[in-house]
Parts: sequence; C-alpha cells; structure tokens
Amino acid sequence: MGKVNVTIIQSALHWENSVANLNMFDKKIDTIKEPTDLILLPEMFTTGFSMQPQHLHETMDGNAVNWMLEKAAVKNAVICGSLIIKENEHFFNRFIWAKPDGNIEYYNKKHLFGFAGEHEKYTAGNQQLVTNLSNINFRCNICYDLRFPVWARQNQTPYDVLIYVANWPNKRSHAWKTLLTARAIENQCYVIGVNRVGIDGNGHQYSGDSMIINPLGEVMFENANEELSFTYTIDKANIDNIRTQIPFLKDADSFTIL
Repeated sequence: MGKVNVTIIQSALHWENSVANLNMFDKKIDTIKEPTDLILLPEMFTTGFSMQPQHLHETMDGNAVNWMLEKAAVKNAVICGSLIIKENEHFFNRFIWAKPDGNIEYYNKKHLFGFAGEHEKYTAGNQQLVTNLSNINFRCNICYDLRFPVWARQNQTPYDVLIYVANWPNKRSHAWKTLLTARAIENQCYVIGVNRVGIDGNGHQYSGDSMIINPLGEVMFENANEELSFTYTIDKANIDNIRTQIPFLKDADSFTIL
C-alpha cells in the first residue's frame, strides 16, 4: 500500500471518430507490459476537442464508458480520461474514473474554454473530485482548469497527486509546462499532465509535452511529439517526507469557493 504505478498514454486522436479512437486505445492499452494500477488518457479521448456535442455525445451507460470499465477489469487498473457526456439534457466534458470493480467516479470540467466557445456548448461542473487508490489521494482536473490555481489549491480536501488530462495546443506549450510545475510546487504534490499529439480537425497542432512532476517541482518525465506510453511509480512515503521536511502547507490560507 502507498504506491501506485501510473501509466500515461500520449497519442494522436482520430477527429470526431469514437470507434477509431476506442480501437486505437484498446491496442495501446494491451501493449502495456509494466505492472500498472492507473491508466491515463487525454481529454475527450474519443473525439478530440470538439464543439459538436449534439452529434458526438455518449451516455454513462454507452459504448465508451462500458469500454473503459471492460478494459479496467481486464487490466485490473483504473482507467481515466474525459468524454463528451449527455445527462439531463446537458452536455458535459466529463472526467471518468473507471474502476476494475465496475464502479465509476467522475468530475465535470469546471472551467470551460471560452476562447473556443466551450462554454456555449457545455455545462460547467462545480464539484471537485478527490479519490483514493492504494492510500494515495488523487485530484482530477481537465485542461483549462490548469490556469486557475485557486480551484486546485490544497484546502478542505487534501490530496497527493493532481491530474490534468488535456488537449493543450503546441503554441501555448510554454504555459502548459510552466503552470504544471507551479501547481506541483505550490501544492507540494505530484502533478501528472497527459496531453495529446498530432493535428486536430480544426488544424490545431499538439506537441504533447506530457509531464510527471514531483512535489519539489522536479520533472520526473517529459516528452514532446511522440506517441508513447510511460509508467511511473508514485510513492506516498516520498510525498509525506517532503511535506514533513518542508512543511509549507500548514501555513496555507483557508478559504471557501463560492
């Protein structure tokens, strides 16, 4: 207990083609040889970052979510990524935490990317998700959430690892890498950023730059422009030791998000 093997999959995506993407990720997950407990896929991994939810949405009992649960059971690992989900006549950019035992937790993206009109197509969430795996608490966020540090700040619900799944374009990669590092330092946590590569249907280019950063802000893994999977072991003891030796979090401000 207290250790989690995390596998990130950095991949190009087939534009607005769920069947092709699920087939692709099915093969990529099957090729993971290292022991893994948690597999992370990018934002909107079945479609790319599309503003066509009325045509591309899934439901929580639909094909993509069922696929996640089936793969989780086969690999005996949690599988995560975000999907376009329709629920109660609303569309959500929803982070799915699919467990091997068939249970699901989820988070609806709080900060919708107005620059691309995401706020006009999707409904924002207002509930955070912190979930536990092997005595390590994971906080789950999506892409544009990265620009809003208050939303991620250690506060009433402590966590050990902060996850961002993303479709973050290459032309703003400096901001991506800088902000991921900042979130790790200010929250004394591991930060894992999983981004896509390739070019989407709108002509936007993605360099990936997926990263794993430790609680001191040191980069444990970084890669640009390649399709790959990479597995890294998160050790709770390492996090606890850093927070004990440098106890910055005890001086943090307490606040309530309205």
